[in-house]
Amino acid sequence: MSQPYYETMYILRPDIPEEEVETHVSKYRDLVTEAGAEVLDCQTRGKRRLAYPIARHKEGIYVQLAHNGDGQQVASLERAMRLSEDVIRYLTVKQDGPLPAPRSGPIPQGSSEAAALQTTEA
Repeated sequence: MSQPYYETMYILRPDIPEEEVETHVSKYRDLVTEAGAEVLDCQTRGKRRLAYPIARHKEGIYVQLAHNGDGQQVASLERAMRLSEDVIRYLTVKQDGPLPAPRSGPIPQGSSEAAALQTTEA
């Protein structure tokens, strides 16, 4: 049986500098570990166009954070994101499936999830 884990996707304002993006990413990773949880994977997905404007922004910097714990870390993580002016949206989902394998570097454009699934099932 697979172990449940949490996946938090958050969107940062598009006008913040790159080094500040890294500051936010490490800040939220540290919050998760301070709450006694384990960071499984953290990926900066880059600047993408939003489906609809949020606070007059048409783009946002997407970051995906997978973490494992008892669930107590979600409240402190989301509270910090709610109080930050640089986070324009966030969502945490409890996943039930195989734990994500940590990836290094950005995800190549055009990579298909379906292709990844087919190679693992073969």
